[in-house]
Amino acid sequence: MYNALIRTHHITSRKKISKLTAAASHHNIYALLRYGGAPGIMYCQGRHEAGVKGWIADVKRLRYKDFQLVRKPGLKEGDGDGEGKGEVVRYGRLEEVESVKEFGARMEGLGVWEWWRAGMGFVGEKG
Repeated sequence: MYNALIRTHHITSRKKISKLTAAASHHNIYALLRYGGAPGIMYCQGRHEAGVKGWIADVKRLRYKDFQLVRKPGLKEGDGDGEGKGEVVRYGRLEEVESVKEFGARMEGLGVWEWWRAGMGFVGEKG
């Protein structure tokens, strides 16, 4: 399992989100977006590194303002035992949330809350 985290200034264009949805399906990855004002946050995970990297390449082509790949594609690092809290991941689709709080709750459900917080700069890197 591979994942990555992207931060942008904001995500508001429905046209770009439509393209990201199609890319998630094409690369068979799961993507989660924080839609609306600043900051824009994108999380993706997939069974294969190539799918995650392909989706990120598609995001880069859309030229989001202040694009930052804050967590490069890599093997999924989980919190504690690496298990989420029952969050079901459907590959090949993209989901949206409106708040950072809701995004954080989804990260906790996926078992990557501490990884996400460190990537966002909310806490320091572990050791």
